[in-house]
Amino acid sequence: MSKEQNVVNYYVLCNRLKNTIRTGWKDWNVQRERIESIAEHIFGVQMLAIAMKSEYEYDVDIMKVIYMLAVHELGETIIGDLTQFQISNEEKEKMEHDAVHKILNKLLDGNQIEELFLEFDAHKTKESMFAYQCDKLECDLQCKLYDEESCVDLDKQEDNTIMNNTRVHELLKKGHSWSTMWLLFDQQVYPYDENFRAVSNYVINNEIGKKDEN
Repeated sequence: MSKEQNVVNYYVLCNRLKNTIRTGWKDWNVQRERIESIAEHIFGVQMLAIAMKSEYEYDVDIMKVIYMLAVHELGETIIGDLTQFQISNEEKEKMEHDAVHKILNKLLDGNQIEELFLEFDAHKTKESMFAYQCDKLECDLQCKLYDEESCVDLDKQEDNTIMNNTRVHELLKKGHSWSTMWLLFDQQVYPYDENFRAVSNYVINNEIGKKDEN
């Protein structure tokens, strides 16, 4: 296979993510003309990483982080967007790692890119842990924006099995909004440091979608 064909094949494969809608938004019956794709999530989490690095002066290689985030959803070009409520982390990891290896073994730099993907997935280095926190918080920020647009009606979730999750059920039972529930849920589940937790709490307590651009 020629270098030209490898370039085009990889591009076309990744291009699928532009049209793959995030499963979580479909599960919650988000009502909006355009709903976020995986590719848009990748862009969003990269922009969040830049802002977090800037404001909190993390000692991380931001270019490595941006590259890491660029490929962190690569497996979903093949397996789709599977959530923690559909499949176990172990099952998803196995499927995703196999898919990524299959995709990258055709590129000359495939081994190096795969190592970066696996580093992100392990979230043990400072760059991967930073990127991992950005990945989780970005979803919550998008959730908040959809909530502010009234895109989700909690009374119209008849087929949503996530409502039966113990943590989700308890937080909603306490009267929290959809987005506040997710922000608090992720604070409980993911290893946010004090800065990510501070941003998460700010989002809980403030409207974020209608700020003066100046």
